[in-house]
Amino acid sequence: MARPSRRLTIVCGTLAGMIAAAVPATAQQVYRYVDPDGRIVYSDQAPPPDAKSVEAKRLSPNLIENDPTPLATKRAQDRYPVTLYTFACGDVCDRAEALLNRRGIPFARTNVEEAQGAEKLKKLTGELQAPVLQAGDKLIAKGFNEGQWQALLDEAGYPTSPPLRRPRPPPEVPKSVQAPPMTTVPASGYPKD
Repeated sequence: MARPSRRLTIVCGTLAGMIAAAVPATAQQVYRYVDPDGRIVYSDQAPPPDAKSVEAKRLSPNLIENDPTPLATKRAQDRYPVTLYTFACGDVCDRAEALLNRRGIPFARTNVEEAQGAEKLKKLTGELQAPVLQAGDKLIAKGFNEGQWQALLDEAGYPTSPPLRRPRPPPEVPKSVQAPPMTTVPASGYPKD
């Protein structure tokens, strides 16, 4: 049997790439074999019984991670995870939580009205006063003071604002739904009476 030409090898490689790209992430089995006519075939279907040189390949999914959390926030979160000790204290607790949300900071909320939350807060600060902001093991701010909380979050390395989100482009309207183009008629002036 003659060796396949370079062009055939390139075509088969391209075809294999296209098949691999078209295969959904759940279908991970691809076969390479030589058919009875001597052609190399790549397929996600099992080869026929008369195929030669059959190779089964397992493909891992080709995924692109798309995480909207900025790298600086992830790094700060790994080093200084944020916990907000709070309860239904009205405006003060609402402003404390709003500050964290405004900066786009992921945080855990501990309700100090529950026995377990109160115990954690007492162990952390020695008091049962809330709201309390904790970033990591060492950075703690008792009571809500926006300037103090901002400084603590800056020290922990959190960005000062959430990432900008790009607006999505408007959906494309199919031509079958679009209005016909407008035609203009040359003006001949106002009618005369």
